[in-house]
Amino acid sequence: MGVSQINHVVTLGLLVIALVGGTHGQTCPNQLETLNVCAPFVVPGSTNLIPSSDCCVALEAVDHSCLCNTIRVASTLPTQCNLPLSCGN
Repeated sequence: MGVSQINHVVTLGLLVIALVGGTHGQTCPNQLETLNVCAPFVVPGSTNLIPSSDCCVALEAVDHSCLCNTIRVASTLPTQCNLPLSCGN
């Protein structure tokens, strides 16, 4: 994975954190920051098929409403930005 791809993933992550932070105060963004340990599993082109135990522990520690709202916000961004995006399975 190139530096450019990593920068795009980090930028998107920060954007999502900023968007969610507006409705959940500082707690949710701080919790989402701990998910950086999951980056090797989720970045495009990763060969890691199974998340590390550190990733799973960090994910478990994130409040469920924070995580669900972050996913909801992220999934609506392409439509709100008029980007036709179709994801596979």
